[in-house]
Amino acid sequence: MESKSYLSWVEFYSAFATSLLDYSKDRKALIVKLQAVYKSIGLKFPKVDSSTAVTDIDPFTVFGLFNKGITNENRVAILNGIAKEFSITAPVPTTFDGIPVLNNLNATFYRFVGDPDRGEHDIDNLWNVFAAAISYADNTSSANREAFITAFDVVKDLKGNRWKLTMGLYWVRPMQYINLDSRNRWFIENPENIPADCIAMIKGLSSLPAGADYIGICDAFTKTLKNSKYKYKNFPELSYYAWKVSEEVNQEQKAADVKSKRGSTGAAVADENVDSVHYWIYAPGDGACKWDEFYRDGVIAIGWGDIGDLSAFSSKDEMKVKMKECYGAEYSYKNAAHATWQFAHEMKPGDIVFVKKGMHQILGRGVISSDYYYQNGRPDDYNNLRKINWTDKGEWAHPGQAVMKTLTDITTYTDYVDKLNALFEADVTDSAEEKAVSYPPYSVDDFLSEVYMDESEYNNLVALLSNKKNIILQGAPGVGKTYAAKRLAYSIMAVKDKERVAMIQFHQSYSYEDFIMGFRPCESGFELRKGAFYNFCKAAEIDNENAYFFIIDEINRGNLSKIFGELFMLIESDKRGVELQLLYADEKFAVPENVYIIGMMNTADRSLAMLDYALRRRFAFYEMKPAFESDGFRAYRMELDNPKFDRLITCVENLNNAISTDESLGEGFCIGHSYFCDLDDVNDQVLSGIVEYELIPLLKEYWFDEPLKVKDWSSNLRSAIK
Repeated sequence: MESKSYLSWVEFYSAFATSLLDYSKDRKALIVKLQAVYKSIGLKFPKVDSSTAVTDIDPFTVFGLFNKGITNENRVAILNGIAKEFSITAPVPTTFDGIPVLNNLNATFYRFVGDPDRGEHDIDNLWNVFAAAISYADNTSSANREAFITAFDVVKDLKGNRWKLTMGLYWVRPMQYINLDSRNRWFIENPENIPADCIAMIKGLSSLPAGADYIGICDAFTKTLKNSKYKYKNFPELSYYAWKVSEEVNQEQKAADVKSKRGSTGAAVADENVDSVHYWIYAPGDGACKWDEFYRDGVIAIGWGDIGDLSAFSSKDEMKVKMKECYGAEYSYKNAAHATWQFAHEMKPGDIVFVKKGMHQILGRGVISSDYYYQNGRPDDYNNLRKINWTDKGEWAHPGQAVMKTLTDITTYTDYVDKLNALFEADVTDSAEEKAVSYPPYSVDDFLSEVYMDESEYNNLVALLSNKKNIILQGAPGVGKTYAAKRLAYSIMAVKDKERVAMIQFHQSYSYEDFIMGFRPCESGFELRKGAFYNFCKAAEIDNENAYFFIIDEINRGNLSKIFGELFMLIESDKRGVELQLLYADEKFAVPENVYIIGMMNTADRSLAMLDYALRRRFAFYEMKPAFESDGFRAYRMELDNPKFDRLITCVENLNNAISTDESLGEGFCIGHSYFCDLDDVNDQVLSGIVEYELIPLLKEYWFDEPLKVKDWSSNLRSAIK
């Protein structure tokens, strides 16, 4: 029987929701307490409105603060702070498997102040449905039911919410309200998982139903699950299994076929010496309950023992038929048959096994030392075994999030394998907490203070990237494109996690072989090497709950058709997850949903050809302009308080006006603000260096055929700093 530790969050979430009712009429006090929570744990309070002086917030967004794309370490810290600040006595959860989370790009239940879609009473209405939901959950009277339906219908069509509202209701009363996010709906619509009459209530819904219909769905599912044959008897258990199964299916679909010398049935060929070592990640029972036993006995084992000796089966389909006979015909057993087949036929002596517990912990490592064998009569159905030499035992923080399946071949995920192996190179006496990587937080406010961009423009840029997945920051030299690109990624991730941000630069010699894969010389002749984008995508596949950002500087300097190859189609936002055969390898490849591409290009580079149209239509183009008029740069000028610096900036602004109106140039050639940023000591030497060695050479290139214009503006710039 699987441990239900994954439900440990229910009591805490419900208790916190009840405590929030005290603040429905005093939201300023609530905000003060929330800010105190973040201050006490050393984190910056998230951006929840267009102004840093937040005055209002709804209760679902409060829950969203710790139910979005943040690390588990930060989530636990926030909840410990909440428990202390709000006097919550329920145990603070430490595992969050199966809890739905918000997209960081859409993490509030209301629109910011100034947004045309923001209604005057939106936050009040959200509080009303929150209070009504708790009242009805705690007392299912007809009056409370009608009050909830009325409040629900008022907010159900708020811009950007849709199914997200059911996620919020599920957080605050998980036993009473069903979460209908895309993952749950996908799971529910499978006849193997839910009876047909309940599926009919969900299937075909294109938008959030009215309140009466939603309550009807909750009632029907509650009754069905309570009296059903399924493992899940309530909404939290249903959501957990929906999450668990979807993770397994995602890995099944995305895992590349292993390139090895195996027969058509999947069995290894006779000469195993020609086959390379494979790497596996493995769970020794639910919650790693069998780990101590297997470590003591020097074995690795897998269940499904009632079907008999696995070597007697000639295909996975035969295994599935037998599983249905032994365990019931209501399930497909697709993943179970795949795992048992791999365990019996694809594993081999010499393969490396990493042992996991849940999705966030590694317990050990070992080397397979025997062929598969069957041993009848072992406890708990674990009759399928291999001998293994356990080389390591301890506790390590898993890098990112582990796959859910009991057994997964991770050989092709080379970066992932390297990270797992690296865990064991450190001192095994270090605690998992000491080994966990902690990244500094990075908020939207941090971005705005560093990049000198107005907040409305920032919101436009984030929305553009969210929708298109591929953008190009274009502009004149010095507008801070490269500087902004990385910080844009950090602000969306909310942390400076450099492992999820990669940056390369295109040039005339850059090729498909550098970008995806190709053959390179080696001591024995040639070997197939993976490129930067291939490796990055494979890392993103493993950690598919988090956003990854691939940044390409000087994107228009490369031969784009040659570099991207068949990826022209795969990078489109609606083609993410679609697999195509790669040019050099016997495998299919897809660009993951969670990969975002940010390119940069200088509009002033006249030596460059136009972008390939096929690529151009796959990117959104965002024009970055000099930010001399931005609030951030003005504050920077005031802080420097230097008259010569001010005169130079005024002169450059006038120069930009001249460049903008020049028929041979235009706005794309204006001088950017980054030439003048990060100057701690503004003196004559520094200012003269900018003018003589950066600005004047640029003018000579711009007006190479108009020397008098270069002379006049050079004189103006020099005069400004005298």
